[in-house]
Amino acid sequence: TPKSPDDSQISQYPIRPASMTYDDVTHLSAKIKPKQQKVELEMAIDTLNPNYCRSKGEQIALNVDGTCTDETSTYSSKLMDKQTFCSSQAASNVSRYAAAVYKKGELHLTPLHGILQLRPSFTYLDKADAKHREREAANEGGDSSQDEAEDDVKQITVRFSRPETEQARQRRVQSYEFLQKRQAEEHWVHLHYYGLKDSRSEHERQYLFSQGHGLAENTELIKSPSEYLMMLMPPSVEEENDKPMAPSNVLSMAQLRTLPLADQIKILMKNVKVMPFANLMSLLGSGTDSTAVLRCIQQVAMLVQGNWVVKSDVLYPKDTSSPHSGVPAEVLCRGRDFVMWKFTQDRWVVRKEVAAVTKLCPEDVKDFLEHMSVARINKGWEFMLPYDEDFVKKHPDIVQRQHMLWMGIQAKLEKVYNLLKEHLTPKKQEAQSAHPLLVSGEQRVNMAKAKVKQNYGQLEKEFQKQKAEMKSNDASAKIDVSNIRIKEEPVSDEEPMDTSAYEGMNNGIVNGLHAEEDSTDSLNGHLPGGCIDRVAQELKAFVSSTFKKQFVLTLSELKRLFNLHLASLPPGHTLFSGISDKMLQDMVLDTGCKQILVPFPPQTAASPDELKVYALWEAGDTYDQHRQVLLEIFSKNYRVRRNVIQNQLSQECGEDLNKQEVDRVLKDCCVSYGGMWYLKGTVQS
Repeated sequence: TPKSPDDSQISQYPIRPASMTYDDVTHLSAKIKPKQQKVELEMAIDTLNPNYCRSKGEQIALNVDGTCTDETSTYSSKLMDKQTFCSSQAASNVSRYAAAVYKKGELHLTPLHGILQLRPSFTYLDKADAKHREREAANEGGDSSQDEAEDDVKQITVRFSRPETEQARQRRVQSYEFLQKRQAEEHWVHLHYYGLKDSRSEHERQYLFSQGHGLAENTELIKSPSEYLMMLMPPSVEEENDKPMAPSNVLSMAQLRTLPLADQIKILMKNVKVMPFANLMSLLGSGTDSTAVLRCIQQVAMLVQGNWVVKSDVLYPKDTSSPHSGVPAEVLCRGRDFVMWKFTQDRWVVRKEVAAVTKLCPEDVKDFLEHMSVARINKGWEFMLPYDEDFVKKHPDIVQRQHMLWMGIQAKLEKVYNLLKEHLTPKKQEAQSAHPLLVSGEQRVNMAKAKVKQNYGQLEKEFQKQKAEMKSNDASAKIDVSNIRIKEEPVSDEEPMDTSAYEGMNNGIVNGLHAEEDSTDSLNGHLPGGCIDRVAQELKAFVSSTFKKQFVLTLSELKRLFNLHLASLPPGHTLFSGISDKMLQDMVLDTGCKQILVPFPPQTAASPDELKVYALWEAGDTYDQHRQVLLEIFSKNYRVRRNVIQNQLSQECGEDLNKQEVDRVLKDCCVSYGGMWYLKGTVQS
């Protein structure tokens, strides 16, 4: 029985769909294209059947062939008396399918090499449309005047075709038009149809039965049931390669779990954009190691308010551009990083503020915001997921490392966008007044109890530690308060480079770190003497190795490199105890570096950290004296020409330096911009 048409095809048939069975067919003809494995069946419709609608059949024939009848007519009887069915492949790989016949307690299996599905062909409708267009063109031509019938003289441009390149030829061969042309070139092979009860059909049907009469001849079937099933259904290895690729936004969980863990996480984050860690673990399935997941998720996502947001370079790979404005991927990643960083400061972001800072088109900014937030009328864009406090409490080392990475990103954004203080400081009071946080009385009591227990535990540990130290020191009669060190720094407008973790309520979120204004707990103030020595040693090693590579650094660049160094350290490292700006600057001076007082121009827009320039005074090589002369020059001049530097070096060092030696000294300490030489990090664009 041919497949019944759907509702959209009912009007194209002169008979009811429910009656389309072989009872309505008087004869059948077939033809085939062997190379393409394409079959066409032409079935004659019984026009005398009471289910046949004669008026509909005549109308279809008239639309297709018109009033004239000739050899090219589709329906010579001026009535739709036949229907064509075309085949299409039902499956790309049929090696695991078989036709089965059950006879006298025996199951006979015949392997299949192809499965075709027949569907109604409506090519006659295309012919009817072509006839209709011809009639309309003829009518328009008949209405035109005699003058218009004459063809106007038109200018013809002659162009010579260029030789076809290999790349153009490959594109042409793979085009749809070329493939259609190749398929049309293959000739049809007409077949003879034999009925169901014909002797030839009966003879062919016998090939479906096995010719063996005993199991002795079929040695392959003397197997256990499990071995027989394995032979019948072998595990397919090449089947995965034959499956068509699914669209990028469609995921099959069965196929996803066959990939490596890192690829699974990347695909999930790329599609979901924002996800809590608990949801990610549930999607990866039971038995997945959470430590491995944490290691992989940090490669493709960043932590924002305790939730993971996919990185910008994953969504916008290199050498791509915006579909809206054509902006390169590097600019898009920078703009999206700014939006993510804003959400680490506050739950609300204003779209106009993002557009004003990033200078991107509204469509790109809207895409950034829709990735991770929800628009609220007359309020702005709110981060789409609540703050994940459970993850922050369970994984403080991950939170701390992500905080260090965000500090490095913030430093880059400050340079690129010239961010003002109102952009860097979260608007806590406005957020609180505009969107108050509703907390019940019972929740407040529970939070207060938890905080008291936490503080009590810390105080108890510290007291027991001091008590043990007092017992071990018999000469001391009371607690030596010098063991408790409190960080004291002069008050200034500069913000300290604090790497410690904070606790507090939801309004003071800094990428998952709670900051409380009146909190006095700081890891910097509770370090024993041995730990302080280890921190100093680690910090000194970092500063020494950094200046031996760079020679000249601003405080801003040094802090950025230090944050990147912290992000690469394992959790629980001694440097995570907290390093202030003063400690870092003191260590720079202790390692043999000097501060170079560069005379910046009065109208400079550099930050205070960028105005502080430090240089390694003695590296222990033959170029120490040359570098010192060069640094003395820049302590009196903001920018200098090369000939002035070369003359000064020759006078001070008492020798004629060749070009390679001067280039070596300049490369260590300076950069060239606009024909002038500056100390590294002091160029103001």
